[in-house]
Amino acid sequence: MNILFSGLAGLIFGLGLIVSGMADPAKVLGFLDLAGAWDPSLALVMAGAIAVGSIGFIIASKRKHSWLGLVMQLPSARHIDRRLLLGGALFGIGWGLAGFCPGPALVALGMGELKALIFVAAMLVGMGLFEVLERRRS
Repeated sequence: MNILFSGLAGLIFGLGLIVSGMADPAKVLGFLDLAGAWDPSLALVMAGAIAVGSIGFIIASKRKHSWLGLVMQLPSARHIDRRLLLGGALFGIGWGLAGFCPGPALVALGMGELKALIFVAAMLVGMGLFEVLERRRS
């Protein structure tokens, strides 16, 4: 049952990315181009997503189990450290260069976008490199 609901949530998320334009790198890059032909429409999409997500997290924080009976596992870290800042900066640089972040890249890959294939391949290499470095670190 969990797999069914996970798939349904992913499908709804992917459709939302397509409808909002987040899966189109040109639209995302237009939003990030503050000095050029700035397209503020994605700011509204993000504001709506933050509002809905905030409500979801407030409800989830008061529950011990999900509606499917699974244990709630919310993030517990509350501090900002160098690793978080570097990771955020790297994420932002990648988003600005490619116009993709992981979710929209997977949606665009499903739509047959060659740029998304390159981005997802680079993302997987980066994830693998991170795992190797983390194992060496510990």
